Amino acid sequence: MTSEQLAWKIRRHGIEMTHLSQGSHIGAILSVADIIGVLYNDIANINPENPKMPDRDRIILSKGHAGAAIYAALAEKGFFDIAELKTHYANGSRLSGHVSHKGVPGVEFSTGSLGHGLSVGAGMAYSAKKDEKNHKVFVILGDGECDEGSVWEAVLMANHYKLNNLVAIIDHNKMQSLDFCENTMSLAPFADKWKAFGWNVIDIDGHNHEELRKALFTATSMNDKPTVVIANTIKGKGISFMENDILWHYRFPHEGEEYTSAVAELKEQMPEGISDMYETEV
Repeated sequence: MTSEQLAWKIRRHGIEMTHLSQGSHIGAILSVADIIGVLYNDIANINPENPKMPDRDRIILSKGHAGAAIYAALAEKGFFDIAELKTHYANGSRLSGHVSHKGVPGVEFSTGSLGHGLSVGAGMAYSAKKDEKNHKVFVILGDGECDEGSVWEAVLMANHYKLNNLVAIIDHNKMQSLDFCENTMSLAPFADKWKAFGWNVIDIDGHNHEELRKALFTATSMNDKPTVVIANTIKGKGISFMENDILWHYRFPHEGEEYTSAVAELKEQMPEGISDMYETEV
């Protein structure tokens, strides 16, 4: 499987999962799909046969509301049965709306209260340094949570302890909750802030898989500093009527035109070598 194929499957599963559960955050799921596709397919040292292997890389989705994207990636990589994705956000399901590590192989940490993921990731990276371990820690953050003071405390700490085994990836779609960041709490100049706090900064197109691969490979080879990859993305990427529309932060694709149009658009973008996992149900 290529990263492009995995990213497409994440988007397709995301549409299905939020449609069936009537759950939120499809815009964020579509936004982060390429980042997760490249990270899980081409970068991270993970093993579905041994999810807790000591030398595995740690991945934390700090923006836990996009958890369906992580579940989809894990299922497609063989951590659990793909059929279980249909239980997402249902009563009694272990696949909760915000990503949870409880009973879910491959998930390192439950998230949902924004701003916590980087602090936990920095702690994991610091521990690895102290124990002379070689694994990496990747933390995926959203724009809105970068308003949180706890994020910047972790940024300070990571620089102070020279945590070059820590990589933050920002799904920089420039929207948060109910509006664009510039109308809520401006992050600009975003890259300059990270540089001022002592981090390596890589600024890329977050939907370009070649740029993502190059940035993440580079990030894991830099010395003495933690690295942030600012991945410029489009909220709702891949579905024209969802792109850059804040409505789709909380809305799900309803039965009828919304759902069928979303599926039709994705099928037009399907990479060669795969098929629609839900073909018989559409």
